[in-house]
Amino acid sequence: MEGLLRFVLGRLIGRGTLDVAVGAGRPFRVGDGTGEPLAVRLSGRRAALRLMLNADLAFGELYMDGDLAVERGDIADVITLAMTNLRDFRPNLPIRLARSWRTAVRFLQQRNVARRARRNVAHHYDLDGRLYTLFLDADRQYSCAYFETPDQSLDDAQLAKKRHIAAKLLVEPGQRVLDIGSGWGGLALYLAERCDARVTGITLSTEQLAVARNRAKERKLQDRVDFRLEDYRHVTDRFDRIVSVGMFEHVGVPYYRTFFDTAARLLTDDGVMLLHSIGRMGEPGATNPWIAKYIFPGGYIPALSEVLPAIEKSGLVVTDIEILRLHYAETLKAWRERFHARREEVLALYDERFFRMWDFYLAASEMSFRHDGMMVFQIQLAKRQEAVPLTRDYIGARENALRAREGHRPDLRLAGE
Repeated sequence: MEGLLRFVLGRLIGRGTLDVAVGAGRPFRVGDGTGEPLAVRLSGRRAALRLMLNADLAFGELYMDGDLAVERGDIADVITLAMTNLRDFRPNLPIRLARSWRTAVRFLQQRNVARRARRNVAHHYDLDGRLYTLFLDADRQYSCAYFETPDQSLDDAQLAKKRHIAAKLLVEPGQRVLDIGSGWGGLALYLAERCDARVTGITLSTEQLAVARNRAKERKLQDRVDFRLEDYRHVTDRFDRIVSVGMFEHVGVPYYRTFFDTAARLLTDDGVMLLHSIGRMGEPGATNPWIAKYIFPGGYIPALSEVLPAIEKSGLVVTDIEILRLHYAETLKAWRERFHARREEVLALYDERFFRMWDFYLAASEMSFRHDGMMVFQIQLAKRQEAVPLTRDYIGARENALRAREGHRPDLRLAGE
């Protein structure tokens, strides 16, 4: 078994250095000897066989179950080694067939009808709310931050993200705004407080809904912010502005046309929409099976080539597209550092297996943005070309105006402290 594993890994790891041991056996080395050596140990032959038969699923499972231990380096380093080598790796026929099959049947996994969408959301977002306070910023922004400078703090970068989005939305006082996938309410509250908008936030998470409503009550914004437990397909009101941040990844390719048709129906004739979503730099693919099973069931990261045709058919006009490349990598790095710093508190809520599962999720996600072609796109949409200015100068000007309205802020802290 060790010989076969050495052969398989030897074909994959052409650059770098990895020492691998199975059970109590002596380690063998693969790679070209460059870089800082990494070392892993598999619990036994069964673990080695699982890794060879279905690495896309087994890699994460073995780590979270303790059957793959990193003895030198960190799991993020091992993931980086694998991803950077996979760029030059030509998979064999069985691997190609398995991945082609996943792409072909993805419509079954992404059949996100209303009831299933609610169940998928609950799987990830209805965890113990204290978990998210341990690693997110003070406003609980669970999406890509916007780092204006390399040394900007996570809290300031998340505030910059809200400011950047509000500027692109061109929100005016008194306008009605729909926030699709409003989470814990941070963006909706910002638009109400800083832009004097009237905001409706919709979510499918009962945990997030309760927190968002409580936050609106604490800030005495109930008259300007209405949070609802509602599917976007069931909304009937009309809005001057529509925003969706970090929700589109849960829509599913079969429902892209429905999503944009709904947005077009809800948006006023002179309205503006801003869609913020994770995307692929390359061609369409399929969701990693480990992510689909343990983290985001029903989720999928789209290529722009899948999104734009649905927009075109809806009658909406694309007025701006911005690609945020490494911003999410830096966001995930900060989340993982905070997650590790609060390890004992995570273990008090769940257990070691859960901690390792989320550690793998955060590490793999960060490295996907650094090495595996993931990015974030912001697409600005309208019904009329004249709904937004001719040049992008207005974005910076509006950000400066919003920054002035924010004024002095108290020192921010880790959420939950």
